[in-house]
Amino acid sequence: MILNEIDMTQLLSLLTFNRDEPMLFTSGLFWVLFLLFLPVYAMLKSRRKKMMIFVIAFSLYFFYKSSGVFFLLLVATSIFDWWVAQFIESSKNRTERRIALTVSLVFSLGILLYFKYCNFFMSNFEAVIGGNFQPMDLIMPVGISFYTFRTISYVVDVYRGKIQPVDDYLDHLFFLSYFPCLVAGPIVRSCDFIPQLQQNKPATREMIYGGLWLVMLGILKKAVFADYIAQYNNIAFGNPTGYTGFELLMAVLGFAMQIYCDFSGYSDMAIGLGSIMGFDLGINFNYPYRSLNVTEFWHRWHITLSTWLRDYVYIPLGGNRHGKVRQHFNLMVTMLLGGLWHGAAWTFVVWGAGHGVALCVHKLCKPWLDTIPSTRISRFFSWLLTFSFVAFLWIFFRANTFEAAGQVITGIFTDFEWAYLPVFLKRRFVWCLMLAIIYGLHFVPRRTWDYLRVRFIDAPWWLKLVIFIALIQLVLQFASATVQPFLYSQF
Repeated sequence: MILNEIDMTQLLSLLTFNRDEPMLFTSGLFWVLFLLFLPVYAMLKSRRKKMMIFVIAFSLYFFYKSSGVFFLLLVATSIFDWWVAQFIESSKNRTERRIALTVSLVFSLGILLYFKYCNFFMSNFEAVIGGNFQPMDLIMPVGISFYTFRTISYVVDVYRGKIQPVDDYLDHLFFLSYFPCLVAGPIVRSCDFIPQLQQNKPATREMIYGGLWLVMLGILKKAVFADYIAQYNNIAFGNPTGYTGFELLMAVLGFAMQIYCDFSGYSDMAIGLGSIMGFDLGINFNYPYRSLNVTEFWHRWHITLSTWLRDYVYIPLGGNRHGKVRQHFNLMVTMLLGGLWHGAAWTFVVWGAGHGVALCVHKLCKPWLDTIPSTRISRFFSWLLTFSFVAFLWIFFRANTFEAAGQVITGIFTDFEWAYLPVFLKRRFVWCLMLAIIYGLHFVPRRTWDYLRVRFIDAPWWLKLVIFIALIQLVLQFASATVQPFLYSQF
């Protein structure tokens, strides 16, 4: 009887949503289910319709376990935007097409604004009029910004005539609900994804084992590096006045690499899972901390988001087609929206504004900068200035309030002494060692990583198994008491 009750409890836990334990790629349950999912997927791969229905069902279940009944919002969005795209394509009336596009944008953005920004806008409005606003208890669907941006790009591209709308609704639902991209991107566009779905080519050996390599790199970045260094970062940012300037600087450097390992680690896992299933999801990070200027940084950081903002915000605003003043205005608007996209707080707006100003300054100074000889010294100082600026702005991204951000900045500039270095190294030797390793690995030449990837693909199965077991041992060795959620899953 007791065993039956335990079995029933376990079954119910699989079938119900737990707000405190959403299913993400860090969940052991996900990997167990994926291992069960994969052989069935492989058997159905050649039968495209059955494969699609199976993957859609798994994706919606994954989203349900991540966000509860809000998975129905995704289904509703997919139905509405699929129909709107069909209408836009069939209509020859320009006004009707514009109205349909506007209604689609209002519908998609309205849902996003309600769940993500309603409390933010209302609290600021009440602050202006002197009211007493009580925040609503809203549960934001995990990854809502990512699938909203994907569906917007689909409808807009159909309107612009860049792509043909899909005739089969299942194609669109598969694209929008595809579970590797569902929680935190990458923001794959339909023009890149749906042709692969329609061709339905089997995954090659290189794709399968190359995908496994990426998944393992992602686990290493997230579950070992990001989660471990996050422990000290959280403590320092949680109480900035209790730490010296040196300790706060180390926390800033730690967070800079934490957010990179966290988000690029997720992207590696998502892209790797897609590759194992036979889909090329592109690239989302390209060693951003190697950048020599802020413009280059945004060509390397969260590539699918930066190109989305370029194509659907910056260029429609006019891009660089109407003079320098208008170009800089368009850049600022784009980066302000990019900052607000990351979170409903003014600290994120300041973070976006800082990058917008830096992009404008770089474009203004580029004619002069191009005259500087490209030497090792000049490249080093260009890198140092860029990295210092990016790391400085991460303070506003990480701090919960302007007061906390100010305390971190004040502490670094007024209470910094190198004398704390030996003490810090002694007390947090493993943390420092791990941070040094992460930064060092970031600057390993790309050709070396490509070589290691090829060698892994060609390695015998037993060596792959040994590497995988070693990775799991690392994860268990450095696992924190509480698993750190993906930072970008909230966006």
